[in-house]
Amino acid sequence: MGLAKTEIFTDLQNEIAVIAKAFGHPARVAILQHLFKMDTCVCGDLVSEIGLAQPTISQHLKELKLLGLIKGNVEGTSVCYCINSENWTKMKAIISQFLDQDLSNKNCC
Repeated sequence: MGLAKTEIFTDLQNEIAVIAKAFGHPARVAILQHLFKMDTCVCGDLVSEIGLAQPTISQHLKELKLLGLIKGNVEGTSVCYCINSENWTKMKAIISQFLDQDLSNKNCC
């Protein structure tokens, strides 16, 4: 498999690609939706809510945490997760700026 050559792209282009990766799997989207719906830290009910095996859920949580969209706190023997509101706000601004680009009225192709 070839190298991604991310160094030839701008920081912003790389950041948008990383954010897009977070939404690149429906399980991660479902996890984020559930965390927003609960509007509190969630400890352990994601397996029953999402319907995937614990190791799979854990892998998706790890990805979301690495991307900074969620944060986790250890409470006893479990880890509780919630939306990282500061990073979510930053991500929304970046994606909004990207998606707000409009084509001119010129006809193309």
